[in-house]
Formats: sequence, structure tokens, C-alpha cells
Amino acid sequence: MAETVDELTVTYEDGGIETVKELDKKVLTKGAWATIMYRYQDWNRTKEEYGPDKYTIRRYQKQNGEYKQKSKFNISSKDQAKAIIEALEEWVKLD
Repeated sequence: MAETVDELTVTYEDGGIETVKELDKKVLTKGAWATIMYRYQDWNRTKEEYGPDKYTIRRYQKQNGEYKQKSKFNISSKDQAKAIIEALEEWVKLD
């Protein structure tokens, strides 16, 4: 497991194939609890190509010097991502 926030990733390899490819990450909070939002793609074994962009928000807690994932929320589509953005923009209007 990762000792620093920068080491945290959703990248995953199975049998020499990168089955989850991290495209980007945004660190939302750091410290004993870290919150990170990732953009990634899953490998489609049938088509032998990466699928559409996906998004996930992960929460990690640092215990005994290592970050351990405690929760996650997967954003299922671009439409759901847009709905989340619209709701947040409405709630967090700047004066």
C-alpha cells in the first residue's frame, strides 16, 4: 500500500495487462484522511481496447504509515458526472 498521497493510484495490472488505466487524478484532501478523484479507463478483453472514461472518488485513511482505502463512489457515466457538477454548482454559487 502507499505511504504518501502521491503514490495512491487506481491503476491495476492483471496477467501483464493494465486492466485499469489511470488517466488523471485530483487530490481533494490530504492528511490522516485523503480524498482523491480519479479519471480512468477499463480494459475490454473482448474488444482488446480501453472503454470510455470513468470516474471514481476514493477515501483513504492513513494507518501505521500506510494509506488504506476506506470507501469509494463510482460515477457511472458522463451524464451522471454532469448532473453532479450541476448540483454542486447550484449549491456552491459564488457571490
